Amino acid sequence: MARKMTKDERERFLAAPQVGVLSVAAEPGRAPLTTPIWYRYEPGGDVVVMTSPGLRKARLIEAAGRFALCVQQQDGVYKYVSVEGPVVDSWPMTKAERHEMAARYLPPGVSEAYTDATDGTHGSNIAIVMRPERWNTSDFSDLSEELTSR
Repeated sequence: MARKMTKDERERFLAAPQVGVLSVAAEPGRAPLTTPIWYRYEPGGDVVVMTSPGLRKARLIEAAGRFALCVQQQDGVYKYVSVEGPVVDSWPMTKAERHEMAARYLPPGVSEAYTDATDGTHGSNIAIVMRPERWNTSDFSDLSEELTSR
């Protein structure tokens, strides 16, 4: 059976460089907007996502005042963490902040080239900060160990 992660486990898992899936309430008559997104998180802190200010995603987050983020590990043992909470801050990102986010996901050299190449299209990106309020986790490690020991 899958088990819930401890606070420390879920925070370390969320802090790992994984592409998140962001969900936010949408306009009436539409399903929630769900989209992959780069993010950063340090245990005990807030979740920071990066997006362009004019996108539907940014407008919906501003209107809802909150969003959810889910990350999962599919290779090996299946695990996931989903977290939701209110938006507590937002600001225009500097080029250094955009590079820091890119470096979380791209190899050295590529992250610098990406940041330079996207100055025109992503130079106005904003950071949106969510304070984790509710967590949902699952870790199938115990089940995987049980099945492989048979």
